Amino acid sequence: MNFDVISSKDSALFKEIRLLQATGAKGQKARTAGGHALLEGIHLVQTWVGDPALKTLITSEIGLKNGEIAEAVYTHLEICPLTKVYQLDSALWDLLSDLVNAPHIAGLLDLPKSTLTPPQSIGTLKGDIVILDRIQDAGNVGTILRTAAAAGFTKVLALSGCAHLWSSKVLRAGMGAHRLLDLYEGWSTQQMLSAVTAPLLATSAEASCDLYDLKEQLLHPVAWVMGSEGQGVSEEILAQSKAISIPIDPRLESLNVSTAAAVCLFETVRVRRH
Repeated sequence: MNFDVISSKDSALFKEIRLLQATGAKGQKARTAGGHALLEGIHLVQTWVGDPALKTLITSEIGLKNGEIAEAVYTHLEICPLTKVYQLDSALWDLLSDLVNAPHIAGLLDLPKSTLTPPQSIGTLKGDIVILDRIQDAGNVGTILRTAAAAGFTKVLALSGCAHLWSSKVLRAGMGAHRLLDLYEGWSTQQMLSAVTAPLLATSAEASCDLYDLKEQLLHPVAWVMGSEGQGVSEEILAQSKAISIPIDPRLESLNVSTAAAVCLFETVRVRRH
């Protein structure tokens, strides 16, 4: 099968990919304006194989000689025959990837409705939810998304100031968890407080209430709030929340936020199981 070949970095698709890879506000603006996220690498592409939202695949002659990549491309085409596949000149891959010897496979994914719908059009968010308050490290954000999916929490809301949920680094850290989640981002604190119906449980090192004393409350829907790496949960949100501490060795000041999220979410799972 012959695919369209891209041999110039001046091509519109190549330029779009570069914009989607950009960090910070520039990358977020490109993703929102185009309605696309960039899936880089075989694992992420495999996660969305068969999903019509994956409408464009980018590979190379070298990539198609890799059995795993070829299987992903042709399997997806069989299920979603309208998918566009482009062969990027192998020399251009070095300009796209920070990873040495990275596999020559990427995809453009249509962003889901939850991500593109403005907060004022969402209404209420019922049931369990994980709220991220200004968590800036992409690795932490992606790890929390992966943990939320593993614990069965299907809604995650990122307030303004968080690392962007569909950025390349967060996608890589999420390891495919994005496909299992309803993701909302760029909300203000007030928009979150107006929409979330479950009681807020905010992690705080100074809280007098211990995570392991919560049993009854965890049997019902909860909204776990995880705060920024440096400042923790904002005072505005703490004022509307029940502050919860995780008991740790007093010789340590705190836990990494992604570790704290894992402890809280899986304590919720444990309580509900028993």
